[in-house]
Amino acid sequence: MDPVDTQSLLLQMRALAAQAEAKPVADNSAEAVASADKTASFSDLLTQSIDAVNAEQQKSAEMKNAFERGDPDADLTEVMVQVQKASLSFQAMTQVRNKLVEAYKEVIQMPI
Repeated sequence: MDPVDTQSLLLQMRALAAQAEAKPVADNSAEAVASADKTASFSDLLTQSIDAVNAEQQKSAEMKNAFERGDPDADLTEVMVQVQKASLSFQAMTQVRNKLVEAYKEVIQMPI
């Protein structure tokens, strides 16, 4: 079991939420530009989150296949925990996608 992947996903989601709540910088000072360069863009964070969910899914599939083959190192409890972690991370990503689609629809429907 590797709890870091789930924690990483949670931290990335919190970072996305914090970034969404952040107010834009009013001035274009060198400090503001430098801080913008250091932070990851929204698309980068989203890509990293999707990659983390994909890794959880792949790890889950590998562990299930190993257990089905009768691998003596494959423990049923670890397999089940990994399957649940993969399922939870996928559900979380689905909720994020749903919120993004809702926000997109709202923006599209705004009058000019």
